[in-house]
Formats: sequence, structure tokens, C-alpha cells
Amino acid sequence: MRSEHKPPLGKRVFVVEDELMIRLLLQDMLADLGCTIAAAVGRLDEALTLAKKGEFDIAILDVNLSGQPISPVVEILMARGVPFVFATGYGTRGVPEPYRKMPTLQKPFQLDALAQAMAAAMPSTNSGQIRPVIARAAKQSD
Repeated sequence: MRSEHKPPLGKRVFVVEDELMIRLLLQDMLADLGCTIAAAVGRLDEALTLAKKGEFDIAILDVNLSGQPISPVVEILMARGVPFVFATGYGTRGVPEPYRKMPTLQKPFQLDALAQAMAAAMPSTNSGQIRPVIARAAKQSD
């Protein structure tokens, strides 16, 4: 069954996942949704660097990277106005308390759940197209 909440084609996605097999599966699922992978990393230091400077429309974030919480990356993305979705094997309880209202995927997840979570995380636009991250961040400061 196809999702009614399928993200529009062309989303640039930043994937942060420490398990290589899950990261590869997620990349395949995103390609099936018509998205492109802006970057895919598995370590917190890499994620922090890209969160600050990368160009992408949305991020999919593993809550726990080899025992390190994803919170510092979340703070950067929130400051930039970049939407994100958490992915965790622990359900909502695995998400840090301040962020529990954010879209969260329970691992393992299916394509439809991924599409719905991404649609829930992203602001809707009249044109159905995504504005570049830099333009969105500049617009929010007005």
C-alpha cells in the first residue's frame, strides 16, 4: 500500500545511523521514496560537522550512536531550522525527553512509516517543493 503522506521527490536527506546494515537499508528506502542522500554517517563527530555545514532538507537520526546521544546534533538542526525524524529501537522512551513530540520511527520500520514520519516532520509549502536549508534558515530570522 502506498502512503498518502509520501514526501515529494527530490528531498535531500542527511542520514545518521551507526549500524551499517540499517544505514544501507535506510538509503535504499529513501531512494524508493525519490529522495537523494546528501550524506550518511555513523559517528557523532561526523554528524556534528555535517549538521553545521551540510546542505539537506531533512535528517533521519539514530537516537544513540555507539552509546553517545544524538542531542548535540539535534540542537544544531533545530537552530538551523532543519526538520528531522528520530529512528530508535527503544520507541519514544529512547528519545530524549525534550524531543519526544518529534516524529519518531520505531525500528524496524517499513517504507510507509518512513514516508509518514518524514511528511510529519517537514513543513508544508504551497508549491510542494522544498526550499534550500539556507533559504529556510534566513526566512525564519525575519
